[in-house]
Amino acid sequence: MAVIKVRNTEEIIKGHDQVLSFLEKQGVLYEHWDMSKLQDGLKEKFILNDQEKEEILSTYKEEIEDLAGRRGYKTWDLIALSDATPNLDELLKKFEQVHVHTEDEVRAITAGHGIFIIKGDEQTGYFDVELEAGDVISVPEGNPHFFTLMEDRQVVAVRLFIETEGWVAHPYQETEEVGK
Repeated sequence: MAVIKVRNTEEIIKGHDQVLSFLEKQGVLYEHWDMSKLQDGLKEKFILNDQEKEEILSTYKEEIEDLAGRRGYKTWDLIALSDATPNLDELLKKFEQVHVHTEDEVRAITAGHGIFIIKGDEQTGYFDVELEAGDVISVPEGNPHFFTLMEDRQVVAVRLFIETEGWVAHPYQETEEVGK
């Protein structure tokens, strides 16, 4: 279950209903998928071949198609990151800069952990959303944010797009330091 940390107040928000309510107020979609559907051998596997990736996508086909239908997403894929990923540190440097997209950034975590740092409304400021397997999040287009891995540096996630070109990161120039 996701945990939120509001940076300027150090408030911690836990529990499905509380997380959902907070994120809804910030315009961020949050859902939770049933991870018991996934084959045990794939629940903590972070180096995946194409067949295993297709198996995960097939397992969550209904959920993916439902979300895509509600939100207009037309294509999806699966990304697996771990210390075994070539050039992981270089890749993370690209993710770890505040940016915006011309469409939503959607992640459905199927294994491991990830964290979105999102700019909330003026009163809230930046907040961290720590995600684990089963958590689904959609950061709205134009909303400043970035994504990174947590301490275990392992994540597998379904990514959904309207068009993969729309997902290109556009740098966001902050008028004040992130976290304030």
